[in-house]
Amino acid sequence: MEAIYRHRWAVSFLVTLLVLAIPSIVTAQSGPARVQLERFTNGLKSLHARFDQLVINADGLVEENSSGQLWIAHPNRFRWEYGGKFPELIVADGEKIWLYDEMLEQVTIRQQSSLTSDSPLTLLTDLGQLDGQYHVRELGDDSGLDLLELRARNPESQFERVLLGLDDDRVILMIMEDVFGLRTEIRFKDIERNPQLNEELFHFTPPEGVDVIGDF
Repeated sequence: MEAIYRHRWAVSFLVTLLVLAIPSIVTAQSGPARVQLERFTNGLKSLHARFDQLVINADGLVEENSSGQLWIAHPNRFRWEYGGKFPELIVADGEKIWLYDEMLEQVTIRQQSSLTSDSPLTLLTDLGQLDGQYHVRELGDDSGLDLLELRARNPESQFERVLLGLDDDRVILMIMEDVFGLRTEIRFKDIERNPQLNEELFHFTPPEGVDVIGDF
């Protein structure tokens, strides 16, 4: 279960990074996927969506099947809510990142500034780094989605390869393959672009009685 939480943490950072920083990887030599991506991210300030997430191991077995919803606000705030058997809440308020493990009754705090330069969350505050992190390539159409591949330049990056599937100027599918052979597939639905978001979504107060650990 601990491995699931660590993986969710990393996935939430990367997805948020890509949604907020993708305009920096759209170049003048744009194919169909990049054009859709540019239309979607141009002027993007906030986002709300629901999602279904699968984590598949190197043997092709499903290790996790979960769903939830997310909220993202430019430039560096986000909220991910996971439901199901392992409920979890991840909130970034711009200074701290809070991970609330409901089953363990534990809250982990990380300072945003304490993360290393290889962390996707650090890149949220320095979007110019993104273009140097990935090789970007059009992969054409697959099952009605235009695919864009992001392959990590750094061999020590946690996620070696990311696929974005786009349709109707929206990111519908994200697939992330990490160095441990895990493949994470996220399908987005009910996507709202630039909704008015309550500021309280990006604030978190640990519930009474839970253990609080990490960077205070």
